[in-house]
Formats: sequence, C-alpha cells, structure tokens
Amino acid sequence: MRELVVLGTGSQVASRERNQNGYFLRWDSEGFLFDPGEGTQRQMLYAGVAAGAITRLCVTHFHGDHCLGVPGVVQRLSLDGVPHPVHAHYPASGQEYFTRLRYAASFFERAELREEPIDEEGLLSVGSFGQLWVRRLEHPVEAFGYQLIEPDGRRMLPEQLAAYGVSGPAVGRLQAAGSLVVDGRTVTIEQVSEPRRGQRFAFVMDTRLCEGVFRLADGADLLVIESTYLSTEATLARNFGHLTARQAARVAQECGVRTLVLTHFSQRYTDMKPFEEEARAEFDGEVVIAADLMRVPVPPRR
Repeated sequence: MRELVVLGTGSQVASRERNQNGYFLRWDSEGFLFDPGEGTQRQMLYAGVAAGAITRLCVTHFHGDHCLGVPGVVQRLSLDGVPHPVHAHYPASGQEYFTRLRYAASFFERAELREEPIDEEGLLSVGSFGQLWVRRLEHPVEAFGYQLIEPDGRRMLPEQLAAYGVSGPAVGRLQAAGSLVVDGRTVTIEQVSEPRRGQRFAFVMDTRLCEGVFRLADGADLLVIESTYLSTEATLARNFGHLTARQAARVAQECGVRTLVLTHFSQRYTDMKPFEEEARAEFDGEVVIAADLMRVPVPPRR
C-alpha cells in the first residue's frame, strides 16, 4: 500500500478545523512521518497510524508547527516498544533543537532512534523504498525538502511470456537472472517485458520559489506542497518565505506532477474553495485540498 495520511494541515497555530502539520507516508513496508507538529500523536490515533508503522522521521526545519510533536512521537516509540530502528532526518544546523525535543521530558528510552542530520543537499539514504533525496529550500531558517524515488523497473507482458513459453516459477527466475533457457532457446527479460518508470513522491514545506522546489517536484506522482496564502497575499508570502496556491500549482504544471496536494494553510482562511480555483487555473492534473485525517493514495503506476 502506498498512501499519504494527512495528520494536520494548519500553519503556525492549530485551529478548530486544522491541527498543526503532520503527514504520514505509507510506502509498502516503510512509514515516513514528516514534520510532526503539536498534537501529531493524537492525530495518529484518530487516523489509525501506529507508532510501530514509523520507520523514518523527517523534519524539514525547526519552526514549531513542524516539530513540536517530536517529543510525543519519540516517547511513544519507546512506550510501544517499537522493535525496529527509526531513522531521524533533520537539518544539522538545528541539532540543539532536536536534542531538546528528543529529551524534552524524562522517559525510559527503549526504542532505537538513529539520528542522521542533514548537512547538505543530495542523496540522503538508499533502502528497499528506493532513494531518499533532500534539496535546500529558501526560508528564514535552514530548511530542506524531501524526495522519494523508486528505481525504474520492468513490467512483464503476459502475451509475450506465453509466446516464449515462460510461466509459473520460471517468470521469477527470469526476472532475477535477466535471461533463461526455455526449450533450448534463450529468452531475455527485454523480450517479455517493457520499461516501467519508478514512482516518485515529493514533500515541500515552508519556502519561497527556488530551484530546490522545482528539483523536488520534478516528475512527482504525488507532490505535497505548502500553499500558505492565496495570490492576493503574494507579497506577504514572499516576505515570510512561503508559497501561494497559484505558485505551487504552477510548479506542479511545469514539473509534470500527477497529483497535487496543497496544505499548510494560514488560519486566516476558512473557505478553501479559492485555493482549489487558483490551483486549477494553473494545473491540469488532480488537485487535492488537504484536510485533517484525509487519505490520499499514491497514483497507480502508468
């Protein structure tokens, strides 16, 4: 299963309708928790996301609405006795903040939290999920966005497999070896399959428009991106290091995004229809205006 579970969508402060930030990406057997703001642990309970599902904790920057939920989440990992290591990624310049958050109160630490601070942009980690990249964003404090890239693979073609007499366990052996002898002739993987592009996910929070935004969004099947303001407040967005809904949608259009998820809304807005209207004016793909506890599937492979 590959889906985004939205835990919170508000910027700066929580409101009656919106919790502070929090996003959980379920990616097969991996679970990425992004920017847990205050109240994230409770939102996880409402959404049915167990602490044991988290394998990576990813913080973009150290403004409170993106990290004040870290203490509760970290302590819950130990309380639940999560048996696997959890990797924690965050800007290295905020090491002092993360240490304070991690040990904000006394608790019996049983879970293994492996801190992996980010010093510079580039390839951060490689695993069964693919590649995890980070790119520098432009905000008043150091901030990074995250990009998950699945390696390209191949799609098996049933008609071709049948034509070459490959079936059952032989299909797996062919995939593993790249070629197989069937009835005296060699069958290659290229003869019975076609290239299949790996899926991509991008997470872009507080930032002005910059090169990093476009590099993260490039070819994303699912782009989660802040749209704190409407275009009528473009100057305000620029001054405080944020994006408008129109800017975020323009990025999605230029970068070939399939599904655009707008989030991180200023509390000044209660009517979200204008966000959708601005986005649809720029972007012709699927637009999702994020709401707390919403689930958004990663689009199926093409």
